[in-house]
Amino acid sequence: MSKQIETRGEGEPDAGRRHLLKMTGAGIAAMSIGSAISTPAFGHSSAQLSDEWDKTFEKSDKVDHRKVTFQNRYGITLAADLYQPKERGARLPAIAVSGPFGAVKEQSSGLYAQTMAERGFVTLAFDPSYTGESGGQPRHVASPDINTEDFSAAVDFLGLLPEVDRERIGIIGICGWGGMALNAAAADKRIKAVVASTMYDMSRVMARGYNDSLSQEERTKTLEQLSRQRWSDAENGQPAVGPVSLELQGGEPQFVVEYAGYYKSKSRGFHPRSINSNASWTLTNPLSFMNMPLLTYIDEISPRPLLLVHGEKAHSRYFSETAYAAAAEPKELVIIEGANHVDLYDQPDKIPFAKLTTFFQENL
Repeated sequence: MSKQIETRGEGEPDAGRRHLLKMTGAGIAAMSIGSAISTPAFGHSSAQLSDEWDKTFEKSDKVDHRKVTFQNRYGITLAADLYQPKERGARLPAIAVSGPFGAVKEQSSGLYAQTMAERGFVTLAFDPSYTGESGGQPRHVASPDINTEDFSAAVDFLGLLPEVDRERIGIIGICGWGGMALNAAAADKRIKAVVASTMYDMSRVMARGYNDSLSQEERTKTLEQLSRQRWSDAENGQPAVGPVSLELQGGEPQFVVEYAGYYKSKSRGFHPRSINSNASWTLTNPLSFMNMPLLTYIDEISPRPLLLVHGEKAHSRYFSETAYAAAAEPKELVIIEGANHVDLYDQPDKIPFAKLTTFFQENL
């Protein structure tokens, strides 16, 4: 399937610490440039799920919704929102959704899940391990392995639901969880179709910097500093975290301003449990990503179909373009005219839900 263009008419720290924040992806979907602080990462007990509708989008009257929990292969309890069409008969196809990197299920992934449930799918928007209402200690860390596993655990859960046809399960990954979704689909052959929207390859950007600009000397220096940070964390008995994400001081790159425009806006995407809105990742978070390329086996998604969606004006567009080049058929890359990276988080006139619906209807 060939690449196409689609136009949518519908949406003062010390020098070492400063270098560490810069080189480990400061500004990557959440990480701010500033002084590091050594305080506990914020936590939330997965045994105390919120019952209120605290999403950043309006509740649909076309779907049923309930909170659920399930465990991944590492014994971490994941919290999720399950959405189902109000009118349903026979067993339905299902879709697991997560992302962006540092977001929670009450934000973009929930919007995607609810919208796709309106269109006839059973959907599950989940908080990844160590974030949101999901379990795992310490808080606010990510892992290319464990977070890939989270998608497969979501498939486990969906496949046990009596209303779901377990032979028709797909996944959607948004932003940094787009890379996780592709990695999960490559390994987990139960996943019949995969979509990555406004995708980031977190292992690539952390290992090489934006547009692969990190020199070998800079990479080595970063790894040396991250390694020594582990001793500081061990001495303190807790991980050091960065300053609260996306607190703009002026002079930031445009894409960071766009992130803040979503995550900090209470009329758009702010949520108190979101790392990107209200907290920060641990300083050593990049370590595992820097040495474990997520998309090594992307060609093994084939012969199952892959759909990549990205904004024409997104700073991150190159991630989807290179992933598309590395993937095997059947594959498709849809570029949304005029859209930036965060437009595909929540803008219904930019997110190609009709395209996503057709893709999953045809392939599940």
